[in-house]
Amino acid sequence: MGFFKKVPESPTNPQDVNTNKKFQIEDLYSGESHQNEGSDSITLDEKLRQAYFWITNTAIISPYYDIEFNDGDPKKFLFGDSKVPVYLPTDQSYSSFVLMPLLNLAARGKCLIVGGPGRGKTATSVLMGLLAGYDKKDVMRAIQHGQPQMTISDLLGHPLPSDMVKAEKTSDIRIAWRKWLGMRVKIIDEYNRIPTRTQSALLTVLADNYAEIFDQIYECPEGAWYLTANDDAGGGTYQVIEALKDRIDIVIRAMHFNTRFVDDLLQRIELNFKPEAIIPEEIIFTEEELNTVNKQIRGVKIDPELRKRIEFFCRQFEFFEPASNRLEYMTKDTAKLSGMDMRSLFKKETGKDPIKDLGSQAKNGLSVRKIMTLLMFSKALAYFRGNKKVELEDIRQVLPFVLHDSLTPHLESPFFDQAGHEVYRVDRIVWLRNLFDLSCDEYVSQDLDRNDPVDRFEEEFKKGLENISSKEIDSRLLNIEKQLQKWSEEKKLYGYRADDILKLKYLHQRYTNYKRWLQWKK
Repeated sequence: MGFFKKVPESPTNPQDVNTNKKFQIEDLYSGESHQNEGSDSITLDEKLRQAYFWITNTAIISPYYDIEFNDGDPKKFLFGDSKVPVYLPTDQSYSSFVLMPLLNLAARGKCLIVGGPGRGKTATSVLMGLLAGYDKKDVMRAIQHGQPQMTISDLLGHPLPSDMVKAEKTSDIRIAWRKWLGMRVKIIDEYNRIPTRTQSALLTVLADNYAEIFDQIYECPEGAWYLTANDDAGGGTYQVIEALKDRIDIVIRAMHFNTRFVDDLLQRIELNFKPEAIIPEEIIFTEEELNTVNKQIRGVKIDPELRKRIEFFCRQFEFFEPASNRLEYMTKDTAKLSGMDMRSLFKKETGKDPIKDLGSQAKNGLSVRKIMTLLMFSKALAYFRGNKKVELEDIRQVLPFVLHDSLTPHLESPFFDQAGHEVYRVDRIVWLRNLFDLSCDEYVSQDLDRNDPVDRFEEEFKKGLENISSKEIDSRLLNIEKQLQKWSEEKKLYGYRADDILKLKYLHQRYTNYKRWLQWKK
């Protein structure tokens, strides 16, 4: 059984120490107390990778590499009538079913794992609790099992009977809070079987980190959430309320079992091996270590060039020209709130290139919360790989799991009718990744790294307005108006351009207000 507890001593992702790509001890602890000091110390990103590989190779049988990274061109093979491509990654690659829950633990996110019964959804969630240092019994007892009879008291706690009799006001009633509320890893099994009223109580805990009963408040510690469901269509005994779905950061699919690994199952039976019972101590994180990891993830850099690609992608979707005759209100949210038939409104979007107009592929835009989640998990993946900066491929690999349940495809878009695009109707992961690729292609074709007029206006504005003359303000206002005039000559209006226009309108108003102040000052 000692074999199953073994954690290799060799580094999981060896790199040249002179490249400055790998974190140094000083970077990791950044003034905090050093842990594991000495020649045998390891960095926390290395500890995360050790945990990943122990889970992948020993605890959860997940022989998949669907999150691919390459250092050079990978070899490609085509199979079957559909000529499905299979690439052999040339750099360390990972199984999303193991990696994404682990990143969720480090990023303190809210993760939904979907898949059929018996695919390891709950087992993976339990392992995350054990990695956070909890005892197996505590983790198992803390799992909230969704079922149609679950009440708010079942979920959160109940008032003490003696207080119910004696209390003169609700604030006098003490509550016996459920223990799971105080844990840093929270697991909700089959959350789509929870009654709607109880879902609302769960939403408060999940979104705002507090529980409330009889005017009594219990403040929960920050931590990672794991919710499971047997399908990703929101089905179940009860429909999941939209606000609860919106608070979920990432959605992960439980992979099917590869039957070439039945021998591993046989070995588990013969040795009576249960991964959760013998998790190696070397990969268990203390609360302080998890806090440090989270802080270090936030410190990973995203260069302006990559931030701009994220911006360009995100501003494709909310714009919806048929929704109004005023640019600020031309949004899909305006159309949705109107109650009008979205299908009819989409038909008014004519003449635009169905490939270039990425917004036509989605029924909605992206919330601020989702954009922040994309940034955070991109940083988390880069950190896990031992990098100080986010790379484009980090964003590309994480994006589908972040937007899986939030960006809804508009399946009547002409894009989905094109030859070879049928698969995008079925598989959201490949659709979202392709959507990001198309956005990056358009970004490059417009040469926005070197020729983005909004950047020039913004850099000029960020230098400040102190000691700027009225004449200079007039010059800047004129330049903004010239740029807007140039854009007005474009035949079609796309989502990315709408946000450009509104940004320049914003800058124009700031300069106008400053000019009025200068005139008043005289």
